[in-house]
Formats: sequence, structure tokens, C-alpha cells
Amino acid sequence: MGTTTTNRPLPGDGVLDLFRLDGATALVTGASSGLGAGFALALAEAGANVVLTARRADRLQETAEQIAAIGRESLVVTTDVTDPEQCEAAVAAAVERFRHVDVLINNAGVSSAVPALRERPEEFRQVLDVNLMGAYWMAQACARVMGPGSSIVNVASVLGLIKSVLPQAAYAASKAGLIGLTRDLSQQWSGRRGIRVNAVAPGFVATEMIAEMPAETLEGFLRATSPLARTGTQRELDAAIVFLASRASSYITGTTLAVDGGMSGH
Repeated sequence: MGTTTTNRPLPGDGVLDLFRLDGATALVTGASSGLGAGFALALAEAGANVVLTARRADRLQETAEQIAAIGRESLVVTTDVTDPEQCEAAVAAAVERFRHVDVLINNAGVSSAVPALRERPEEFRQVLDVNLMGAYWMAQACARVMGPGSSIVNVASVLGLIKSVLPQAAYAASKAGLIGLTRDLSQQWSGRRGIRVNAVAPGFVATEMIAEMPAETLEGFLRATSPLARTGTQRELDAAIVFLASRASSYITGTTLAVDGGMSGH
């Protein structure tokens, strides 16, 4: 079980101290590249030791080396989140190395853009299998060992809240489902187990996942839907992740924080 008995702010805590994760163990899925690798580094900067999981072991090692360079420890566990047994094994390895798991960042995901009348059943299932079911299996595995004061953050998407410019039925359905899953797990685990469960819904962030979108299409979509009319940055998402993982958000559970340049409220 986790060693933290509460993540409530204590008398005398400075406001910046509330964002620290010293002594915590954070498990990040999809940590081999893109947002996941950035989240892992941000959590390490905040003081956490980090368990790095993904299917690409070589890329995970690169992230581990970056974490070591900032003075924190990490553990690399090659994991396919669509397999519940591999999720359980990753958590067991984390507990063996660090003795507890206090934070889960459910970031592993795949994208797709296929017209609905052309999308094959296996294509649709694959997206839900990773984005929704994989998050569920890893949340189950972590919740079994997490103690009160722990935090689960599901990385959803603004496309779980608004319509897309591309045909993305599978992706949108998986992310909307993840937002619903967040609410339900919060209801089940926050009061009884003391595990907060929240989601972050990124807008369009400059990562490899949107690199294939034509620049003119993306720019036009952002001008039409976002008051800020630009893509987000890794650091802007990092700040939200650290906030939801830390004691700074100790009175927040079951919510989805949109970090989307105003798209969902436009």
C-alpha cells in the first residue's frame, strides 16, 4: 500500500510545496515518446520516482536516462496495456522496486482518422482497446496497491468533449468513454479508498500524433474553434498533470480539466 496517509494541505505548507511529489512513485503509461515522456520528466522534476511503461523498450530507456540526469530514479517496464496481466506485472514490478505506487498517469493511446463507413471492426476495437480498456486495466492494477492520498489521472482529449474536424469516431468514442470512466472510478474509489481520479483533456498539442494533419487544416480549425487560436505546448500540459497528481488538487476528484485553449467552452 502507499505510504502517504493523506494528501490534504497541512498547516504551514507553502503554496508551491503543494505541487511537490517528493517520495512519491508515479507510473506513466505510454512514456516512450510524445506527451507521455514529457509527463514522466515533469513528475520527476516535481520529485517523484517514475515507472516508465510502453511497448517500445528502447524509447523508454531514453526517457529513463533523461530522468537520471535530473537526479531521480526510474524503472523501465515494457508493457502492453491491452493485456490486464501485463498491467498487473508492471505494478508488481513498481512495488518491488519502490514499495508503493502513489500516482498513475494513464497516457497510453493511439489515434485514428477513418470515415465511419470505411472503418473496419478491428480498427475500431483496437482504438478502444488501448485508449479506454487499457486505461481501465491499469487503473484496476494500481488501485489494488494504492493507499489513501493517491491520484489517478486519465489523459483524455478535447475530442471527447467537442466534434472533430476529421472523421475520428473511434478516437472520440474512446476519449468520451474515458471521461465517463473517470467519473465512475472517482465515485467508487475517492471516498472508500481515498484515491482521487481525474482526467485532463488536452486540445491540439504539437506532438507526433497530430504531425500528419495538414497544416492549413489544423490552422483553420484552431482559428474557428479556439479563442487562443494556437496549439498547446508540452509544458502547458505538464503543469496540469503535476497539479492533478499532487496535493495542490487535493479537493478535486471526478473532474475533467480541459487544457485546450478554450475550445470546449467556445
